Amino acid sequence: MIIAFVPLRGGSKSIPLKNIKNFCGKPLAYWNLKALQDSKVDEIIVATDSDEIKRVVESFSFSKVRIYERDPKNAQDHSSTESVMLEFLHFFKADPQSLFILVQATSPLTQTSDFDNAIRLFTQSRADSLLSCVKTKRFFWDMAHNPLNYDPHKRPRRQDFAGLFMENGAFYISRVQDILRTQNRLSGNIAIYEMQEYQGIEIDEPLDWEIAQMLMRHYQRNRLVDSKIRSRIKLFASDVDGTLTDGGMYYCSNGIESKKFNTLDGKGFELLRQAGIKIAILTGENTPIVQSRAAKLQVDYLYMGLSREQKLAKIQEICAQENISLDSVAYIGDDINDELVLRAVGLGACPKDAHPRIASLPRIMRLSRGGGQGAVREFVDYLLQNTNQN
Repeated sequence: MIIAFVPLRGGSKSIPLKNIKNFCGKPLAYWNLKALQDSKVDEIIVATDSDEIKRVVESFSFSKVRIYERDPKNAQDHSSTESVMLEFLHFFKADPQSLFILVQATSPLTQTSDFDNAIRLFTQSRADSLLSCVKTKRFFWDMAHNPLNYDPHKRPRRQDFAGLFMENGAFYISRVQDILRTQNRLSGNIAIYEMQEYQGIEIDEPLDWEIAQMLMRHYQRNRLVDSKIRSRIKLFASDVDGTLTDGGMYYCSNGIESKKFNTLDGKGFELLRQAGIKIAILTGENTPIVQSRAAKLQVDYLYMGLSREQKLAKIQEICAQENISLDSVAYIGDDINDELVLRAVGLGACPKDAHPRIASLPRIMRLSRGGGQGAVREFVDYLLQNTNQN
């Protein structure tokens, strides 16, 4: 049996109730629990002293998760993680040969593949314990000003430097019998599971939180929206200025206005049509340029001259006509006139250079490309990947 053990204390001082604070659109604890739910782990134990954390975790409805109400005396600032591990193991009476994985919610960048590959490595290596690490090629000195891992008179080039493994605190694997015998998460012959360098961050302070969110959005965008959500999208809708265009207004010498579109986005619309997804363009502008572009893109719906309230009303009107719900709509926009729609639909995204108010919306996917620079195509590619619409 493989048991994952996730301690979620309610009394964090640096970031109050951080284990259930919104992280990239979900409570922090969700990310590791979801990764474990999809892994080879048989049972996930969440050990908490907080009724609020308990309610949030239960709301995920993960079939493998069980709540263990830890003793408050082992949930103090000075309490060790080993104390609650041992408390649970004495209570649970697990098979001594069971694998026990201690998982830290403060490392949300851990993925299902990390857990499964680490379990495989632990088994194949016949180690007594395993810990997760990242490799660092930094030079270290002790408090007495002595170099620890290199000769300063023969400074190696980074590419020639083997570096060191740094414990990142993401997870630890041992057998139940060894934890009970040694009273420690690690013992005997210890193996190392190497994770990616960016996965070295642990969330302890507010700045760590911001950095970790940026890392997830950059490296793990595929985790931000469940494939089930993507697979139910039936309508793709887009704003124009600042989204399909770079937001610029270009005037020729004869006074004629023009706009700059991107061919990457045009190809994205073609891919949507091939996948059987309806396409709509909604804009506050009312110009023949947009009408011409929409005709070339062969969109199913075009509405121009709309206010922010009218945009949402038109989306609802299309949903009624197509007999779909708002949850089946994906929308991309960049400014405050898109906010009502982005809050209402099942999947929302914005270009990299969107207005800060839009970029900070809950559940929003902030893309790596700007408006008119292929942001729409990036969203389309993400929507279509690994779904039955590909």
